[in-house]
Amino acid sequence: MTARFNISKLPATAGLWLAALTVLLVLAVSFVWADESPLTARKLSEAGLILPLEKITSSAKAIKPGKILETELELKNGAYIYEVEILDNKSQVWELKLDAKTGKLLKMERDD
Repeated sequence: MTARFNISKLPATAGLWLAALTVLLVLAVSFVWADESPLTARKLSEAGLILPLEKITSSAKAIKPGKILETELELKNGAYIYEVEILDNKSQVWELKLDAKTGKLLKMERDD
């Protein structure tokens, strides 16, 4: 005899609890890593906890036009931060730190 589990027969609140648990697990795992994996970033973005990478790169290029060299998502002091490195038209590399939830510029400095 095979036991079957039919998710459609669960109460509506069970689905919400499952979604909340999934988000909490993703957050718990991400506290362990200094640099977040692309999979973690995608899950956080899908959950609405951070902006998608496309919006962050657009914001960064609007602030400092140039070619994006590298983008990293980090968890610092309980907040997700995107670090974006941009090569400007004068061949200078800039590091921009943006709040991952809002896209707000937190810091910009020339990278040596």
